[in-house]
Amino acid sequence: MWRAEFVSIEKSLGPLGVVAVVCYGSIRQTDLSKAMSQDGASQFQEVIRQELEFSVKKELEKILTTAPSHEFEHTKKDLDGFRKLFHRFLQEKGPSVDWGKIQRPPEDSIQPYEKIKARGLPDNISSVLNKLVVVKLNGGLGTSMGCKGPKSLIGVRNENTFLDLTVQQIEHLNKSYNTDVPLVLMNSFNTDEDTKKILQKYNHCRVKIYTFNQSRYPRINKESLLPVAKDVSYSGENTEAWYPPGHGDIYASFYNSGLLDTFIGEGKEYIFVSNIDNLGATVDLYILNHLMNPPNGKPCEFVMEVTNKTRADVKGGTLTQYEGKLRLVEIAQVPKAHVDEFKSVSKFKIFNTNNLWISLAAVKRLQEQNAIDMEIIVNPKTLDGGLNVIQLETAVGAAIKSFENSLGINVPRSRFLPVKTTSDLLLVMSNLYSLNAGSLTMSEKREFPTVPLVKLGSSFTKVQDYLRRFESIPDMLELDHLTVSGDVTFGKNVSLKGTVIIIANHGDRIDIPPGAVLENKIVSGNLRILDH
Repeated sequence: MWRAEFVSIEKSLGPLGVVAVVCYGSIRQTDLSKAMSQDGASQFQEVIRQELEFSVKKELEKILTTAPSHEFEHTKKDLDGFRKLFHRFLQEKGPSVDWGKIQRPPEDSIQPYEKIKARGLPDNISSVLNKLVVVKLNGGLGTSMGCKGPKSLIGVRNENTFLDLTVQQIEHLNKSYNTDVPLVLMNSFNTDEDTKKILQKYNHCRVKIYTFNQSRYPRINKESLLPVAKDVSYSGENTEAWYPPGHGDIYASFYNSGLLDTFIGEGKEYIFVSNIDNLGATVDLYILNHLMNPPNGKPCEFVMEVTNKTRADVKGGTLTQYEGKLRLVEIAQVPKAHVDEFKSVSKFKIFNTNNLWISLAAVKRLQEQNAIDMEIIVNPKTLDGGLNVIQLETAVGAAIKSFENSLGINVPRSRFLPVKTTSDLLLVMSNLYSLNAGSLTMSEKREFPTVPLVKLGSSFTKVQDYLRRFESIPDMLELDHLTVSGDVTFGKNVSLKGTVIIIANHGDRIDIPPGAVLENKIVSGNLRILDH
């Protein structure tokens, strides 16, 4: 009888339906009969949930016993954090936003950057800067661009890496204003060792550099929802068993590292957080001044820099008004019926750059109250052996609703210059930008304020292949659009203007000769050059 009833209600168990069969055999019969005799599906679901949490707790306890004594406390904090996240994952049902409650933010809740800049700067800008800490999210690997090791160590301009440029920017600030703005890197267990080795080269720079690690959580089997890891090691067969749980982990990890208290003790008040691969995310003195000297006297605990969407950004998270608070809504949270509406550039005109300014005192208060609320992102993965797993993550910007007097600032597009692909890399390596003290600025010689749209095909995906295909980076000052597909190479001193499309058919190869000027051209299979 239990089996028949079990099958009839199993369909309504949501995310727990997958594991109901697994748990069925281990549920104590008294619990199951009690559930069946009461409120049907909801009671049974609660039993399954409790049983699953019990099983996961036991697995995590086994893993903790394998931790060396010097890692025990750190590992325990990580696994406790994972348990809390897993508990919330089991409680949540359906999309995390009610579409009917989403409203456009009030006008004064997203300020234009021009208005912030118009306030000017105070005479004591140095004392304002001395209350700032710069935090770069440095947990990512360069695997999507075919590189091993931390992404921040990829060369992006004149052999400078992302990390080189970041250090140069902050050193320039400290020298120019005689300040002591520190740089903090949030590493992951994937990037920590390699990053620390490289930091020695900055010993003589005028920048104090600190690091802390984000948490290390176990991936979970998609079928059983139990941890894949059997011990704390992350080598050998355990290599793929662990993951860093997204940049939303910054609040807990920063707090646990002790750095939060250290900086508060030194009189620091705000952190500026950004992705290390966003070359536009430099310290902005006007935004900092707005935070330190609020016009209405009411301190702002959280600022999110947003910028206008283009067709390339339709999937980016957007700021909305939700239940009386500013809230970041990501595409994964949107009910399927409303995804097209979410992508609309006319309705949702801005997106999150992930450049964030956050009050240290507020982080400490909310962390100690366990009051930072971020939606869970369920990220499915397939391991090399074919096992389907999920990893539970959070995003740093999602916490905006937990802070008081939050604000969006609509910044120029120049503050959002991420390098996610070799197509992005081509832009930042080109003469579209000039480099000064670690900062990239659009060349004054370019007549259009917008960046060209560049799409390089799969032959260019890996940095090594990309570099081999360009004898030198083309002149792109007058380029609007570039599409390259197939086996294509570029000689020295090539100039690209207007719309250029180069397509080598399978088995063909196109070599753009040195000194070629392509303006509004389509170049196809056998190097026929046609007017566009």
